[in-house]
Amino acid sequence: MAKDNNPNSNKFKISPWLIYTAILLIFLFISFITGGSSLNEPGQLTSSKFNDYLEKGQIEKVIVYNKTEAEVFLNATALKDAAHKKVSKDVFDRPNKGPHYTFDIGNDQIFQNKLEKAVAEGKLKDFNFLPKNNWSDILISLLPIIIIIAVWIFIMRKMSGGGAGGGGGQIFNIGKSKAKLFDEKTDIKTTFKDVAGLEGAKEEIQEIVEFLKNPEKYTNLGGKIPKGALLVGPPGTGKTLLAKAVAGEAQVPFFSLSGSDFVEMFVGVGASRVRDLFKQAKEKSPAIIFIDEIDAVGRARGKSNMSGGNDERENTLNQLLTEMDGFGTNSNVIVLAATNRADVLDKALMRAGRFDRQIFVDLPDIRERAEIFKVHLAPLKKIEGLDTDFLAKQTPGFSGADIANVCNEAALIAARNNKTAVDKQDFLDAVDRIVGGLEKKNKIVTPDEKKAIAIHEAGHATVSWMLEHAAPLIKVTIVPRGQSLGAAWYLPEERLIVRPDQMLDEMCATMGGRAAEKVTFNRISTGALSDLEKVTKQARAMVTVYGLNEKIGNVTYYDSTGQSEYNFSKPYSEETARVIDEEISLLIEGQYQRAIQILEENKDKLDQLANILIEKEVIFKDDLEAIFGKRTFDKNLEEVVS
Repeated sequence: MAKDNNPNSNKFKISPWLIYTAILLIFLFISFITGGSSLNEPGQLTSSKFNDYLEKGQIEKVIVYNKTEAEVFLNATALKDAAHKKVSKDVFDRPNKGPHYTFDIGNDQIFQNKLEKAVAEGKLKDFNFLPKNNWSDILISLLPIIIIIAVWIFIMRKMSGGGAGGGGGQIFNIGKSKAKLFDEKTDIKTTFKDVAGLEGAKEEIQEIVEFLKNPEKYTNLGGKIPKGALLVGPPGTGKTLLAKAVAGEAQVPFFSLSGSDFVEMFVGVGASRVRDLFKQAKEKSPAIIFIDEIDAVGRARGKSNMSGGNDERENTLNQLLTEMDGFGTNSNVIVLAATNRADVLDKALMRAGRFDRQIFVDLPDIRERAEIFKVHLAPLKKIEGLDTDFLAKQTPGFSGADIANVCNEAALIAARNNKTAVDKQDFLDAVDRIVGGLEKKNKIVTPDEKKAIAIHEAGHATVSWMLEHAAPLIKVTIVPRGQSLGAAWYLPEERLIVRPDQMLDEMCATMGGRAAEKVTFNRISTGALSDLEKVTKQARAMVTVYGLNEKIGNVTYYDSTGQSEYNFSKPYSEETARVIDEEISLLIEGQYQRAIQILEENKDKLDQLANILIEKEVIFKDDLEAIFGKRTFDKNLEEVVS
């Protein structure tokens, strides 16, 4: 069993509710010790009534306090009288021991003579004159002051760190760091074996582990341990997982928090949390600090500063810059950070001496996807001989998180179909579910609409089959999925660079759906909205980003720093804007007419494919080969895998 090294783990913690209960009990106790006056209130007497009871011999004892107030105790005979019924019993219905009545006396000497005479006549058993100490009244009057002082001391202890160790959730610990500390011996189980793919990133970050394990190897040569490493990449590529693996491999304390944990509505809290975080890490050095989504606090200063609310974030960033470099020395504390918005980070944060290394974590290629599938398939009950290379081919552009989701969806689909093991078809259905959405077989579609959808999807399939650089088709369906009425699945080639003819072929294939409607029905519909959005983005990128348009020339209006997001003016003139719009329109219309020409030349095959699609609702690559023949420019993807 692991030993608990936390000195505060067995410390008794005082609950606020315990304090409130104690105060309530004190009030009740005081109420009881003050003679029970609040529970058994004596009756009030007049002088005439007192004289009457005295003459009748109903009074047993009289006690006079401070020569002004008299307490009257009745004898047993008097308590049986109906006139004294109200004072004969206490609130618990027990015999009342008294005092039963009180009244204010006048002249104390005259009253004393009266009592002495009654004792001599046998009408009164005893009387006494006593001074009264009002300690209970004094205590009750002082109790509010005592409570206020106690609460003030309690608050001061909290503010000075008396409740340390915990909680950023308590208002007086608001300046404390919210970082979660993972113990290297028990909490961190992730290692580099759990991180599939990312070979380049792992190789770079492996050296950070060596720094922490064996710093003398590097410092003996005069080198300095890097202050930090920034993991940059699209969402879901494994940046956080990689950081956890570093902590697991290095076997050092690991402080993990998000960039938004520094942000608070109170002024100065963010900077205070940064100071506290680095103080804790330095005390436990060597240690790793991991700040996820650092763009929440590290955004460039001075951008979009529309209100004073940005000042607090900038103060937090300034403190982070000082702690990472500045005049402070944080020996053996390495800062890891992750973001998918490196373009908006402050330049001072990115410079060498703070984040010395920027490690790009890209989307996995086909080989890395196969490795990631092996990791996520390990806990699943799957059929023997499941081809991970095939699954990797079916998931182009998927991140590690997407692949984990595919495996989970496949297991859920297999369980839904009462299977004992997950098979290949379950994975294909899972990919369809994630890419296209859930099938809506109960959606009402008229025969005319069904034919129009079939023609549209057949148009995509036909044009893409006839073009060299268009992505090869895998499957076409007219079953509604998600927001779309039909869908086509392609297997795009994974290219590092894209040429204009490749982009134009893709645009032409995208316009094939609307072109098929024009060729078949001589009218178009709103079903091509997503196609038009896609080709418009592609055409705009060709003209304004990649410089692939002859009329605009080798010019780009893309700003990699992200500063153009906050500008209200365009980086080109109105005349250039008009030319850009014209060129985008010419590109799209040119590919639309090209798609119409291809479909008119293959109209009979288009109709044949649409009829099969209406009949089967789903067609595959084999059906296209039966109609169009083999695709002569298909590349052998098996070579890519090997």
